[in-house]
Amino acid sequence: MKGCQVSLSLADVKKVAMLARLQLSDTELERMTHQLGQIVDYVNQLAELDTESVTPLSHAGELVNVFAEDKPRPGLSRAEVLSGAPKQDDECYRVPAVLGE
Repeated sequence: MKGCQVSLSLADVKKVAMLARLQLSDTELERMTHQLGQIVDYVNQLAELDTESVTPLSHAGELVNVFAEDKPRPGLSRAEVLSGAPKQDDECYRVPAVLGE
């Protein structure tokens, strides 16, 4: 992507806001255009760096295993889980039908 400069227009921000279902005022659109433009400018600066000899990383730090060991442990009983439900029967949550009847 070296040498590729990306810019951001008010129309771009309006389109992204529409796609995200955001209702922004004209003032908010102008502020977002300015703020997002600053981010794009920073990314453009990063794109100017020579990274040919840099090895790609999956993490910024030296991490070996970031996941906790998967050990089975006791859970809640069915009665405890169902006790927080607004409607229930002996086995399940009761919810309104979404499809069909």
